[in-house]
Amino acid sequence: MDNLSGDLKEAYFSSIKELKEGDVVKGKIICVDSQGVVVDVGYKSEGIIPKEEFDGILDLDKLSEIDVYVDNVEDEEGKIVLSFAKAREAIGWYKIFTEYKEGDLVEGIITKKVKGGYMVSVFGVEGFLPQSLSFFKGSESEIIGNKFYFQIVKMNKLKQNFILSRKDALRQERELMKQKIWEEIKPGQIRKGRVKNITNFGVFIDLGGVDGLLHIADMSWKKISHPSEMVAVGDEIEVMVLSADKEKGKISLGLKQTIADPWEEIEKKYPVGSIIKGSIVNIQNYGLFVELEKGIEGLVHISEISWSRKYINLNEAFAIGDIVEAKVIGIDPAEKRISLSIKQMEKNPWEDIESLVNIDSVVKGTVIGFGENCSYIELDNGLEGIIYNEDLSWTKRVNRAQEILKRTHSYEFKVLGLDRSNRRVILGRKQLTPDPWPQIIERYPKGKVLEGEVVKVTNFGVFVKLEEELEGLVFSGEIDKEKMESLKPKDKLKVKIIKIDPDSAKVGLSTNIDEETN
Repeated sequence: MDNLSGDLKEAYFSSIKELKEGDVVKGKIICVDSQGVVVDVGYKSEGIIPKEEFDGILDLDKLSEIDVYVDNVEDEEGKIVLSFAKAREAIGWYKIFTEYKEGDLVEGIITKKVKGGYMVSVFGVEGFLPQSLSFFKGSESEIIGNKFYFQIVKMNKLKQNFILSRKDALRQERELMKQKIWEEIKPGQIRKGRVKNITNFGVFIDLGGVDGLLHIADMSWKKISHPSEMVAVGDEIEVMVLSADKEKGKISLGLKQTIADPWEEIEKKYPVGSIIKGSIVNIQNYGLFVELEKGIEGLVHISEISWSRKYINLNEAFAIGDIVEAKVIGIDPAEKRISLSIKQMEKNPWEDIESLVNIDSVVKGTVIGFGENCSYIELDNGLEGIIYNEDLSWTKRVNRAQEILKRTHSYEFKVLGLDRSNRRVILGRKQLTPDPWPQIIERYPKGKVLEGEVVKVTNFGVFVKLEEELEGLVFSGEIDKEKMESLKPKDKLKVKIIKIDPDSAKVGLSTNIDEETN
């Protein structure tokens, strides 16, 4: 240095910056070696910063200029001592105390759990988050190392510390988010939201601080009975804003509006008379709902299931998921209804019923139900038959068909006639055997006295068994009251034939027997 000329000395010393301890200055990274990061700050010598101070800094090799803190202008070896960590800390404190005030929101990273709360790094300096203001619900693994927004609740510049609140930040975040949403939202927008609550009439969607109502009518192009068929609490979905009223704080949302209406031009897609194939998605006692495509369902009414069977247990005959073929017999786009028919896929058997059933022929059938004074029979050929109680027995007066026939049991019947208007085959069972009444009249002439067995005692008379399948009735006027009250089933009773009516299958009896008759 002593050999330098005066001009060179002046130029050399004028190029050296005047630095003092505590300064934060810009420095150029010269290189990164095993000793650390070599930085030039325009001083007499270059500083070496340990690599540890750069922990967490990505792409260190790509940095060219950094802020550094002058720790010592000249150490024992005459070298400048610099610190990257202290520079970040100094800048951080400066930024916090000059750009923020109590009540402001800042972003920070939870660095560690300490007694009574957490430490939070904000701009490279740590603030304290009390446990009571943390409002965290997850595990520590979900908290430590992650970024969150916090509200500055207290600052002390002299002591260089500050206290944060996540609880108050959440409240502030929600208010800011609400304000932002109300500024941005408009009809026609597609927005993401989370299902917050489900009711019978719709779903409340959290749009990020503001709730909107997704009415059940706007959830699907097909009819649904409850919103839970479409969504569950916690689901994240995309919805369309239908209307927004900031003054009333109401937002109306639509889910089905996010896709095209499948009912548009439905008549062209599924014209009346066309054949469709679909999956059964719902079974009701009045019919089957068949899905033609997503959002499009048709109804096969129970009357359109079969030409011959009117009383069908749909849950026994079909199952959810069954694939069926049906004919389109009606479309109402306004009401979003498609009427389907399974039976019209086949020829109506009643158009040529004589080829299937002959009068007086004997057929087999299964009891499928009971009506008033009748029973319904499914014949082996699939036709529906009906048998009236009066055609069950020649001699027994039948009040309930269940006394003779049992549901799901099969029997033989005789074809008595055809009810074309109701598409039923009229059946008889007693007609399978000859009419016994001519012989009965011969065996039991009027005035004949015999002994029978009491079957039942009623307030209007006593039923007496004369022989198997043949009973007579002693009306209360034809028996002594005290005697009638003393009788019980299986008692023997002496009676006289006073009336026989084959048409009504009735035999009239009396206990008034004179000795001459006897």
